[in-house]
Amino acid sequence: MSETLENIKEQISSNDILLYMKGNPNQPMCGFSAKTVQAVMSCGERFAYIDILQHPDIRAELPKFANWPTFPQLWVKGELIGGCDIVTEMSESGELETLIKASAPSA
Repeated sequence: MSETLENIKEQISSNDILLYMKGNPNQPMCGFSAKTVQAVMSCGERFAYIDILQHPDIRAELPKFANWPTFPQLWVKGELIGGCDIVTEMSESGELETLIKASAPSA
Protein backbone atom coordinates (compact mmCIF):
# COMPACT_ATOMS: atom_id res chain seq x y z
CA MET A 1 0.00 0.00 0.00
CA SER A 2 1.29 3.47 -0.83
CA GLU A 3 2.41 5.88 1.84
CA THR A 4 -0.24 8.35 0.70
CA LEU A 5 -3.00 5.77 1.13
CA GLU A 6 -1.68 4.93 4.60
CA ASN A 7 -1.72 8.65 5.47
CA ILE A 8 -5.30 9.00 4.26
CA LYS A 9 -6.45 6.00 6.31
CA GLU A 10 -4.65 7.37 9.38
CA GLN A 11 -6.23 10.83 8.94
CA ILE A 12 -9.72 9.36 8.58
CA SER A 13 -9.36 6.97 11.53
CA SER A 14 -7.80 9.49 13.92
CA ASN A 15 -10.28 12.35 13.33
CA ASP A 16 -13.95 11.94 14.28
CA ILE A 17 -14.95 14.78 11.94
CA LEU A 18 -12.67 15.44 8.97
CA LEU A 19 -13.16 17.69 5.97
CA TYR A 20 -10.97 17.38 2.90
CA MET A 21 -11.30 20.74 1.21
CA LYS A 22 -9.63 23.32 -1.01
CA GLY A 23 -8.09 25.92 1.29
CA ASN A 24 -8.84 26.15 4.99
CA PRO A 25 -11.96 26.98 7.01
CA ASN A 26 -10.96 30.64 7.31
CA GLN A 27 -10.00 30.94 3.65
CA PRO A 28 -11.75 28.38 1.43
CA MET A 29 -10.36 28.33 -2.10
CA CYS A 30 -13.54 27.32 -3.92
CA GLY A 31 -17.25 27.95 -3.55
CA PHE A 32 -18.08 24.32 -2.82
CA SER A 33 -15.52 24.17 -0.01
CA ALA A 34 -16.80 27.50 1.34
CA LYS A 35 -20.41 26.29 1.40
CA THR A 36 -19.48 22.96 2.98
CA VAL A 37 -17.24 24.43 5.67
CA GLN A 38 -19.97 26.94 6.53
CA ALA A 39 -22.48 24.10 7.01
CA VAL A 40 -20.08 22.12 9.20
CA MET A 41 -19.05 25.18 11.24
CA SER A 42 -22.70 26.05 11.87
CA CYS A 43 -22.96 22.82 13.89
CA GLY A 44 -20.71 24.37 16.52
CA GLU A 45 -18.25 21.49 16.96
CA ARG A 46 -14.53 21.31 16.31
CA PHE A 47 -13.41 19.40 13.24
CA ALA A 48 -10.19 18.63 11.45
CA TYR A 49 -9.49 19.59 7.87
CA ILE A 50 -6.93 18.80 5.20
CA ASP A 51 -6.17 21.37 2.50
CA ILE A 52 -5.84 19.19 -0.58
CA LEU A 53 -4.23 22.06 -2.49
CA GLN A 54 -1.25 21.69 -0.14
CA HIS A 55 -1.23 17.90 -0.58
CA PRO A 56 -1.37 16.97 -4.29
CA ASP A 57 -0.72 13.32 -3.41
CA ILE A 58 -3.87 13.19 -1.27
CA ARG A 59 -5.79 15.13 -3.92
CA ALA A 60 -4.84 12.45 -6.46
CA GLU A 61 -5.38 9.35 -4.29
CA LEU A 62 -8.41 10.15 -2.10
CA PRO A 63 -11.01 10.08 -4.90
CA LYS A 64 -9.93 6.53 -5.80
CA PHE A 65 -9.90 5.40 -2.17
CA ALA A 66 -13.27 6.99 -1.40
CA ASN A 67 -14.84 6.14 -4.74
CA TRP A 68 -15.95 9.79 -4.74
CA PRO A 69 -14.50 11.96 -7.51
CA THR A 70 -14.89 15.47 -6.14
CA PHE A 71 -13.92 17.74 -3.26
CA PRO A 72 -14.81 18.70 -0.62
CA GLN A 73 -15.36 15.40 1.17
CA LEU A 74 -16.77 15.19 4.69
CA TRP A 75 -15.85 12.12 6.73
CA VAL A 76 -17.49 11.39 10.09
CA LYS A 77 -16.38 8.50 12.31
CA GLY A 78 -14.50 6.92 9.39
CA GLU A 79 -17.45 7.08 7.00
CA LEU A 80 -17.72 9.27 3.91
CA ILE A 81 -20.79 11.46 4.29
CA GLY A 82 -20.45 13.17 0.92
CA GLY A 83 -19.66 16.43 -0.79
CA CYS A 84 -21.14 19.90 -0.93
CA ASP A 85 -24.64 18.99 -2.16
CA ILE A 86 -25.21 16.21 0.37
CA VAL A 87 -23.75 18.20 3.27
CA THR A 88 -25.86 21.23 2.33
CA GLU A 89 -29.06 19.14 2.13
CA MET A 90 -28.27 17.53 5.48
CA SER A 91 -27.61 20.95 7.00
CA GLU A 92 -30.93 22.33 5.76
CA SER A 93 -32.84 19.33 7.17
CA GLY A 94 -31.05 19.46 10.54
CA GLU A 95 -29.58 16.01 9.98
CA LEU A 96 -26.00 17.32 9.74
CA GLU A 97 -26.07 19.01 13.15
CA THR A 98 -27.47 15.86 14.75
CA LEU A 99 -24.73 13.74 13.16
CA ILE A 100 -21.92 16.18 13.98
CA LYS A 101 -22.99 16.67 17.61
CA ALA A 102 -23.31 12.89 18.12
CA SER A 103 -19.89 12.33 16.57
CA ALA A 104 -17.92 15.14 18.18
CA PRO A 105 -15.42 14.06 20.82
CA SER A 106 -16.60 14.85 24.34
CA ALA A 107 -14.96 17.90 25.85
